[in-house]
Amino acid sequence: MQILTRPVPPDAERSLLAAGLHPVEARIYAARGIAASIELETEFKHLLPASGLKGMAAVASRLADAIGRQERILIVADYDADGATACAVALRGLRLMGGVVDFLVPNRFEYGYGLTPEIVDLAAARQPRLIMTVDNGIASVAGVARAHQLGIEVVVTDHHLPGDTLPDALIVNPNQPGCDFPSKHLAGVGVMFYVLLGLRAELRDRGAFGAGAGPNLADLLDLVALGTVADVVKLDANNRILVEQGLKRMRAGRACPGILALYQAAGRDPRRASAFDLGFMLGPRLNAAGRLDDMSLGIACLCAEGADAALAMASQLDQLNRERRSIEAEMQDIAQSKLDQISVEDRYSLTVFDADFHQGVVGLVASRLKDRHHRPTVVFAAGLSGEIKGSGRSIPGLHLRDALDLVAKREPDLIAKFGGHAMAAGLTLADPNGLERFRASFEAVCRLWLDDAKLTRTIETDGQLDAVSLNMDLAERLDCRVWGQGFPAPRFQGRFRVRSQRVVGQKHLKLQLEGQGGQLFEAMYFQHFEPLPDLVEAVYQLSVNEWQGRRTLQLLVEHASEDAN
Repeated sequence: MQILTRPVPPDAERSLLAAGLHPVEARIYAARGIAASIELETEFKHLLPASGLKGMAAVASRLADAIGRQERILIVADYDADGATACAVALRGLRLMGGVVDFLVPNRFEYGYGLTPEIVDLAAARQPRLIMTVDNGIASVAGVARAHQLGIEVVVTDHHLPGDTLPDALIVNPNQPGCDFPSKHLAGVGVMFYVLLGLRAELRDRGAFGAGAGPNLADLLDLVALGTVADVVKLDANNRILVEQGLKRMRAGRACPGILALYQAAGRDPRRASAFDLGFMLGPRLNAAGRLDDMSLGIACLCAEGADAALAMASQLDQLNRERRSIEAEMQDIAQSKLDQISVEDRYSLTVFDADFHQGVVGLVASRLKDRHHRPTVVFAAGLSGEIKGSGRSIPGLHLRDALDLVAKREPDLIAKFGGHAMAAGLTLADPNGLERFRASFEAVCRLWLDDAKLTRTIETDGQLDAVSLNMDLAERLDCRVWGQGFPAPRFQGRFRVRSQRVVGQKHLKLQLEGQGGQLFEAMYFQHFEPLPDLVEAVYQLSVNEWQGRRTLQLLVEHASEDAN
């Protein structure tokens, strides 16, 4: 483990100090690439214009034509939280503008990911004139071709990286070749929201709303915020605007019934809505439907009109999430027992398979193993048709999709299909007996692209806090910001004396720590129950703890080791 202090560009820090920011905040934001205070503003007016997305004009025009002619539009969604929220945004937004629209979400166990020819055949029974994908489609060359054979047009809205060949369709995707849109990190739901902005502008130009301006699409930002955070895309300036605006609507009581019901099922207060809630409370409950059952339940919850119906569905999602947690815990134990039989330290990658693994949970297990061992990890399960399906998670320094691409090129008959991002990807092995070939080839690629430095786990901090700055005021100021992927929550390091410690919930440490100036702090060290020494060097976050209406400062310890000084 190596603890590093984030470098702080001095010019950016001086600029932020001159704008009146607290010195600690100036240091934090400068270290995250913020050079001017305007970059911290999250008003809707700062959102990048929809016209900057390649293909937007053509897609908006085609959708406007479909609405004008009352053509049937069928949304084909992905089965994760991003796909579900993107589908809900599409359904609600298109209906607000007069569209005739329905949706279809593939069952991941029967059909797999994306607009496949099989899904197109299933969609054709609904007799759509137009299929629109959300959070998928950029790699669906064969599926789009099948749609054309059946006389169905296709619009692709996606954010994933394209392959060598694009589908023959109208496309909006910030990552398609030739798109100059400055934010390459929109989630699928963000792309769909932008498509609605472009469509509304087109309909305004056509006079479709008469003297009015059309629907207030900002009402959909609660869904956009949920999908963006749950998909763990980079929270660049544009995404932070989308998320913050969505959170403001939740805190103001203006969330849709489905999101309010998910908050209730999670036992959280939407008046205190945070990115943490979206990523760790609501997102997993929504994802549980796609992992264990059918994401149609999640989409129906997000589109529910009434509170009672939404709560009934949110309760089902909560129960599915409890089942998911149980399955995941059992799979983690099995996976770790397999890894205990090898020398993980000598490996540059980890590949795990068990015939009894649940196909919908392998990505979560891969993520846990990656976090524990700091190695790119792929976990496989058996598919329904005898194939082997895997999900992988990576570490900084290895682009997982590109690594799978190289494996596919080196072993042309091994991988049937793959796709994903730098840090997460999925694949299917063409040969059920090809697991060892994949393990060897993936290990070779990881050895080519990684070195000892990249395999060393690091924790980046924002340095130390003096006794004056370590207080509730700073915690509340930081608590007001949106933190997440690519814009990490501030971490600090410091020396503390452990005044008391006890295990709570069987696996967490509740602590009282004494700081350098003699101050006492309440602290929690989650997922750690082994006793700490009297003096520790700790990495921690500031947290606002709420209990029975009282707000107090709490330190969340992420790492602690014996203080050698």
